[in-house]
Amino acid sequence: MANEKKEIKVTDKRLFTPDGKLREEYRFLDEKSTAGPAEPPVAEAPAAPTAETRRPEPPPQREPPRPAEPAARVELPPMPPDLEGPSFFDLVAMLAEPVPIYLGDAQLPDGQSAENPEMARFYIDLMDVLRQKTLGNLSAEESAFLEDLLYRLRVRYVQKSRE
Repeated sequence: MANEKKEIKVTDKRLFTPDGKLREEYRFLDEKSTAGPAEPPVAEAPAAPTAETRRPEPPPQREPPRPAEPAARVELPPMPPDLEGPSFFDLVAMLAEPVPIYLGDAQLPDGQSAENPEMARFYIDLMDVLRQKTLGNLSAEESAFLEDLLYRLRVRYVQKSRE
């Protein structure tokens, strides 16, 4: 079996000859491309078209939709003159606010506990992401505030997890 030689047939499937002309077996492609779009075969139809045999007319062209007019702008009341608006400290405080609730140190208004250490860890980690992303862009006060708060929350989280 090892000494048997199998005959291999090679067939050239290229469309063009070496000199760039279309091969004879592919001439039908050239005829189709120069003939233009082929007409669909016409089926025999009754002499007078009826409602069933008529092609439906294409829908009329619609105008492109106009962009929606902007909704009425909501005007916020002016900030009191003594407040300058939200600050970095406010952002950090908002991220830290749910941590005591999730650690079980603060009760909900209805008196129930919402202790969930995984969510507390999530908020602490969010604040760490904020610290990493703002590294070098904070004032000394802002950086110290964030570092101190993160330290305190992490210590409390570790204490709570050991209880």
